[in-house]
Amino acid sequence: MLTAFFAKRLLLLASLTVPVLGCQPSEPETPTYRFVKTWGQRGDGPGELREPIGIVISGEEVFVSDAGNNRIQVFDREGLFLRQFGSEGSGPGELGRPMHLGVQGGTLYVAEYLNDRVQRFTLDGTVLSSIGSAGAGPGQFDAPTSATVDADGRIYVADFYNQRIQVLSPEGDLVRQFGTTGEDGPEPEQFTYPTAVALFPDGGFVVGDAYNHRIQAFDADGAFRWMIPDDINWADSTQGRFNVATSVTVGPENHIYVADFYNHRIQIIGEDGQFVSAFGSQGSGSGQFERPTDMAFDADGNLYVVDFGNDRIQKFEPVR
Repeated sequence: MLTAFFAKRLLLLASLTVPVLGCQPSEPETPTYRFVKTWGQRGDGPGELREPIGIVISGEEVFVSDAGNNRIQVFDREGLFLRQFGSEGSGPGELGRPMHLGVQGGTLYVAEYLNDRVQRFTLDGTVLSSIGSAGAGPGQFDAPTSATVDADGRIYVADFYNQRIQVLSPEGDLVRQFGTTGEDGPEPEQFTYPTAVALFPDGGFVVGDAYNHRIQAFDADGAFRWMIPDDINWADSTQGRFNVATSVTVGPENHIYVADFYNHRIQIIGEDGQFVSAFGSQGSGSGQFERPTDMAFDADGNLYVVDFGNDRIQKFEPVR
């Protein structure tokens, strides 16, 4: 069922500016996106990538989880390599397939799929602490795939094989759980291999319910709001439906950007759960994707997409 992207226990192109083809937005305020540049190629040298998965931006720096190389690489917003940290292993500061990332203040949070934990680092790569261990109890994980942090330091962890979202205190204690441990399912508030959580400014959140091929939204009190699609839970390529919704990011106007993994595109969904627009197609050309896995915005509204199958990062700018 799962590709090497999620197989547990297995261990520069020139800058261009071309239009990205896609559906026209349903609201005039919603930007379309134009390809700006890309960086990365397959390898293990500085600036090279092997199966990158997660991305976050802090100020002028872009942090990428270089999962196949078991490290974090840091770039500037133009793709210039700055530094790297981490190596394969399970000790402090070592990494076992780093996944989606979180950042809050001066701390980077790294979910480790193979080490069943979340590690905290300073932004320069100094390890601070870790939370979690292998298991199904409160605060334990079975292949965590993301660690998203709110303004109060609570950590939202997509606990992949445990079929749940755990909300933890800054110390790693369980605050709340969504989903039933070890039980996947298609109903609202059930998950089938969830992979990512994104936060709304009002405290609500949205979950990439990856292998239910949908996203689910919750309000600030944790009450279920909606899911899209709401009538099926199998792979589909039509608008507003997904083939493994592997990551979610909240962007401008509280729109939800979804990495639609096997459809090789980014879909944009409104805060109310309505389809807005989409862009991308399968390929290795500018603005094309091979199984995208994550997205992040910088302060200027530029969108950075992790192009997993092409071992690269693509940068887009908004066009209104």
